[in-house]
Amino acid sequence: MNKATRSLLFENLLIPMVLVALVFTIAGCAPKPAPAEPTEPAPAEPTEPAAEPTKVFKLGVLGPFSGPAARTGDEIRGAVEMAFEAINYQIGEYKIEPVWIDSQSDPAKATQAYEQAIVQEGMQAGILNWHSSVVVACMNIAAKHHVPHFFGFGATEVVNEKYESDPEIYSYWMGKTWPSPAKLSIAYVTALEDAIAAGTWTPEKKTVFIWGEDTDWGRSFGGAIKGQFEDAGWKIVGEDYFPIDQTEFYPLLNKIKGLNPAVIAGTSSAPSAISALIKQADEVGLESLIIADGLGWVGEWYDLTGSTSNYVLDQIPQFASAEAQAWAKEFEEKYGIAPSPSAAGQSHDMTNFFIKLAQRTLEKHGELTSETLYEVGQSELWTGKLVYTDGMMHARYEYNETSIPDPVVGKGYFIFPVLQYMDGEGIIVWPDDWATGQLTPKPE
Repeated sequence: MNKATRSLLFENLLIPMVLVALVFTIAGCAPKPAPAEPTEPAPAEPTEPAAEPTKVFKLGVLGPFSGPAARTGDEIRGAVEMAFEAINYQIGEYKIEPVWIDSQSDPAKATQAYEQAIVQEGMQAGILNWHSSVVVACMNIAAKHHVPHFFGFGATEVVNEKYESDPEIYSYWMGKTWPSPAKLSIAYVTALEDAIAAGTWTPEKKTVFIWGEDTDWGRSFGGAIKGQFEDAGWKIVGEDYFPIDQTEFYPLLNKIKGLNPAVIAGTSSAPSAISALIKQADEVGLESLIIADGLGWVGEWYDLTGSTSNYVLDQIPQFASAEAQAWAKEFEEKYGIAPSPSAAGQSHDMTNFFIKLAQRTLEKHGELTSETLYEVGQSELWTGKLVYTDGMMHARYEYNETSIPDPVVGKGYFIFPVLQYMDGEGIIVWPDDWATGQLTPKPE
């Protein structure tokens, strides 16, 4: 290889080498990129707000918002408001407009107000109520105007009898929240019989006096538990019913004291009446064990009775879950009154059950009307297809062909434990697998 050839070859090799070196030199001198900053995940796209409602649905809410049971009405109203506030008073394209119907604990006044709500205010459906006697009267108005009313609390078996007398007409009263008294009152008798069998209570005689408010509810409860005591071998030594607004019980209690029954059993839906009876029973020195069904229907029952309620038996559902206890706390902070599980808790559950039923109606029929709600009530609520299992007070709210107009009653469905009060606390004494204590007799 001559000198000229070697020179050309060297130049051809040198140029690529210089270029490569230059590239590495530049790369080595270039500043290193900073490490990437950690980034937050991109925020989720905001959900589309619900379309503004274009229609109004007028829903009647029946309750004792004044009168002797107004304190219970306060709980019902608050529970309904909280349920609808959670959905901004909107179901689909409908704005829910409550029509508050004050029964005043009086059947005649209730029916007048109920019909006015339909005719003058355009109420399209109704929910809730408290008194049995009010239900018996208002069933006629709902049937007359073909307005379905869901989940009234009136428990008397007179409602069942009226429905069975003409199911086509009276089916507009669509499902009782509270079952007939006999389905629950038997628990008291069972709890007492179990205590006697276990030797934790030994009455001298199995005698009982029946008392209660002179209403469909009071007489239904009294009649039911009277028969159940008799079936269990107890002797009924007396029976007395009084006006719902009565608060003077000394003559009655002195009469009972003279009879000295082992048990007195009764009920009143008026807080002033039932608390007065409990306090006055203590004042006259009544030694009988007291069944006072409904004493705990208002949250302030212990404020009304104090230690005179010790040893009293009652049937009340419980704010058992953390969710229920949080709701009760929120209710008290919002309204300044303690909610009871029976009035406020169950009213909230049943309002939410109505919301579920209305949503199903809208899904099925495309509109909310008296007619479409009634149809879904008949075809799905009363056949057990539509149930509610998200409630606070009971595991499952269900109606079916064998229970209507009552809900299904039993463990896992609608059931109340029997409580015995002690220093403001309710100790569960029945059923055994729920018990937090045992029945304790009054000290002699």
